[in-house]
Amino acid sequence: MSGTSLDGVDAVLADFSTNLPQLIASQHIGFDPALRAELLALNQTGENELERAALAANHLARHYAMAVHALLAQQQISAQQVAAIGCHGQTVRHRPELGYTLQLNNPALLVEITGISVVADFRSRDIAAGGQGAPLVPAFHAAVFSHPEKHRVIVNIGGIANLTDLPLNGKIIGFDCGPGNMLLDAWCAAHTGHAFDDNGAWAASGRVIPALLSALLQVPYFQQRPPKSTGRDVFNSAWLQSFLRAEYAPQDVQATLLQLTVQTISQAIKHDCAGVQEVFVCGGGARNGALIKALRHAFAERAAPVALTDALGIPAEQVEALAFAWLARQTQHGEAGNLPAVTGANHPCVLGAIYPSGMHLR
Repeated sequence: MSGTSLDGVDAVLADFSTNLPQLIASQHIGFDPALRAELLALNQTGENELERAALAANHLARHYAMAVHALLAQQQISAQQVAAIGCHGQTVRHRPELGYTLQLNNPALLVEITGISVVADFRSRDIAAGGQGAPLVPAFHAAVFSHPEKHRVIVNIGGIANLTDLPLNGKIIGFDCGPGNMLLDAWCAAHTGHAFDDNGAWAASGRVIPALLSALLQVPYFQQRPPKSTGRDVFNSAWLQSFLRAEYAPQDVQATLLQLTVQTISQAIKHDCAGVQEVFVCGGGARNGALIKALRHAFAERAAPVALTDALGIPAEQVEALAFAWLARQTQHGEAGNLPAVTGANHPCVLGAIYPSGMHLR
């Protein structure tokens, strides 16, 4: 998995021989600055972007392969023992309202480098069936985190924040709440030179700007009813800049962006997940102490404790990569990977395309 935070590749080795997937090991391979800058640039139109996108996809495939090889070497497992790689690719456009989503990837190259079958292109089938193509992880959340006696909500805070509602009765829903780490990381990098705000310390040093927070919360996306999904196409640095004033101190903007993430998550749960008893957080944002503290404060009055998915047996940073391993298995077994109530698709779909390793033709 490589997500909108653009920090690198997260890979997991998963065992599906029991009812619930077992996480055996994980590996992180960071993006070099040049690749990260190019992937960020490709979120916008630019000169020679088709060739640049193809070259970036090749570069990504080699990063994915590095993560796979490191993981197998760490566990002394051969490629022949692996059923498949589930590889999401890097989203550079997400426009479901126009009928498409685009994830950079070269699964054929990944097969050639690793010798392992690859399942890729998970989102396009759901969009073809009338859905948003996202979020896709709620089906996995339902499979591994549902509880027979507890109404849970799972919140994934990556570049974008999304949630999955797991009620005791009724349909499972899920949707993108809005920005997660994406704007926080971009603002921090621009003003401190650091790729992210370690533990939210810089945001904690600032004060929320009420007028700015109020203006940001008026954006129509936050009032839009699910199913819905979003990305850098809507929430980006240029979008943020349109709300800023010269007198705003950078650390105060950071504090405000953190509160934007907290409030959009909190409001989404309040409006769409009535009766929630437990909230579990995963994704890179789960390691932002200031963000988790603010979320816990927001839910204190609702008597809904906020914890990390580590407490449920899956480390917060590995949940999404494990979800795409699970989705790859769904594809190989010919089973649906989407939830129409989440994405808005007309029907359940088998997601993804399989690139088999096979044997060399003679």
